[in-house]
Amino acid sequence: MATYPTPHINATPDDFGQTVLMPGDPLRSKFIAERYLEHAKLVNNVRGVQGYTGFYQGIKVSVMASGMGMPSMGIYSHELFNVFQVRNIIRIGSAGSIQSDVNIRDIVIAQGVCTDSSWAAQFHVPGTFAPLASFDMLETAVTVSRELGASYHVGNLLSSDRFYGDEQGLPEALQANTVWAKMGVMAVEMESAALYLNAARYRKNALAICTISDHILTGEALSAEDRQSSFTQMMEIALETAKRMESA
Repeated sequence: MATYPTPHINATPDDFGQTVLMPGDPLRSKFIAERYLEHAKLVNNVRGVQGYTGFYQGIKVSVMASGMGMPSMGIYSHELFNVFQVRNIIRIGSAGSIQSDVNIRDIVIAQGVCTDSSWAAQFHVPGTFAPLASFDMLETAVTVSRELGASYHVGNLLSSDRFYGDEQGLPEALQANTVWAKMGVMAVEMESAALYLNAARYRKNALAICTISDHILTGEALSAEDRQSSFTQMMEIALETAKRMESA
């Protein structure tokens, strides 16, 4: 059985709150800790993957980066769930819209996550497992989004192993984004499926809340600086969701 510290997290279970917010970018972790948490303390910095713990309106909350892609999210969420006894993880990140009515800066809350990854194969399920969010966290995040007047959507995300795809020469009807879009998938990102699958396996709670940073259909996109520090509404929804989960 794994014990702490791990090769990736130099901390103890007491260093983390029961809920951890996980952006992909370590600098976004730092931004959230400095802007929103009282008495924030750096609890992990292995490989520059910054993790902080502090208090949000009196509730102990942590924020730590996941890195990019499902292998990275898979490592960190596995260790947080199983070694550091974290109960809830909320992914907060960016996604690319593949629907005409899901716009730049809109919030997408993932009820479920599709994937082109083989991440689920390790669990030896004799079929196709559909990874879903924790309903309590999902319901809470939707309630908070309504209260804040956010422009939000609830449905399926796609977690892809590929940021750059080679579909040159394929007709549009067979291109991946077209195929997923016709099934109602809202947007594409790269981490949430691993988080949801790990949460299902280890009986923990997971939710992904993403901001649309680019629109794959129109080519519109936000800058790297915007992605790092301007997604404040998503951050506030996640923090309020974390607070209410701890207070329930």
